[in-house]
Amino acid sequence: MDKIPQHERKRQILAAALAATTAHGLTAELIAPEPRFADGHADVLVRIGLGDQTALYAAEVVQTLWPATLGAVLVKWERPGPRALLVADQVTPALADELKARRVPFLDTAGNAYLDQPNLYIWVKGQKAAARPEKRVIGRAFQPTGLQVLFVLLCDPGAINRPYRDLAAMAGVAHGTVGWVIPDLQRLGFVADLKGKRGTRRLYNLEQLLDQWVTAYARVLRPRLLIGRYYIPAPDAWKDWPLAEYDAIWGGEPAAALLTNYLHPGELTLYAEKLPGLLAGRQRFARDPAPGHAAIVEVRKRFWTFPGDPAHPMIAPPILVYADLLATGDARCIETAKMIYDAYVARLLKQG
Repeated sequence: MDKIPQHERKRQILAAALAATTAHGLTAELIAPEPRFADGHADVLVRIGLGDQTALYAAEVVQTLWPATLGAVLVKWERPGPRALLVADQVTPALADELKARRVPFLDTAGNAYLDQPNLYIWVKGQKAAARPEKRVIGRAFQPTGLQVLFVLLCDPGAINRPYRDLAAMAGVAHGTVGWVIPDLQRLGFVADLKGKRGTRRLYNLEQLLDQWVTAYARVLRPRLLIGRYYIPAPDAWKDWPLAEYDAIWGGEPAAALLTNYLHPGELTLYAEKLPGLLAGRQRFARDPAPGHAAIVEVRKRFWTFPGDPAHPMIAPPILVYADLLATGDARCIETAKMIYDAYVARLLKQG
């Protein structure tokens, strides 16, 4: 059972990470909570110094950092004003190297750090925390089937007032799942009845809900959706695959390529109820690489039942495309995810 509320856990991580900086001879001062900027906000504004040299950072506190969730952390990294600072519970040596390569400053509670400013440079990795902290509260809504319900609500915020049986059908889950997801969202502050209109629900804090969903999706739900990874010859003609004949649609990088005309897919992602055997035979899917089979196709299970955008019938919903791009951790995919967010996702969140 998880014990510590999210806001309290973030406060503990921030306090521990700032305290750990003193071991490097640095000073750390909390300037303001939740500073706002032209394109968003951060968890806290801090000033870090060495001697008479100081720098302001807009800190984002991440409770658990994993390779699969790194893209979700980095997607909103660029902002005007103070430089962003990642504060985490624990940054492993591999993630520390990755963050340094991307020039992302960070601190963690064990004393690992990377800061690179004029006259203020620190690079520490490999330190281990003395003890693992208590687990934070994670609502049941962020478990696998709950994430499927949240996906429906993020794609169509107005669906919050649909009957439970409709939401369950759209999410591909049991009726009872919706029965505990909605109260959990109410407890977390994401759902409430409109004032004076009891029984009429509304979604709140959709951007925060999306951020939490994307992170949980990458770790909890996405791995369960994989049907198989296959090798094929160079997929130069992938746009001509007749997916409708096989009840499949594009996701991930090919979906992003079609939506933005920007990304050249490094991997192809298909969503389907099961492996489309005839398509696999036609395109020579192979489980192991062979001469001439260099490209990768991922087939993932389609878990939702509602129809897609009529303008893009063979493409997964943009929120899923966005999440899959971030889960790759690839810099170009993250750049494309920002384009998907601006063009398709942001307007959905405004419907809440």
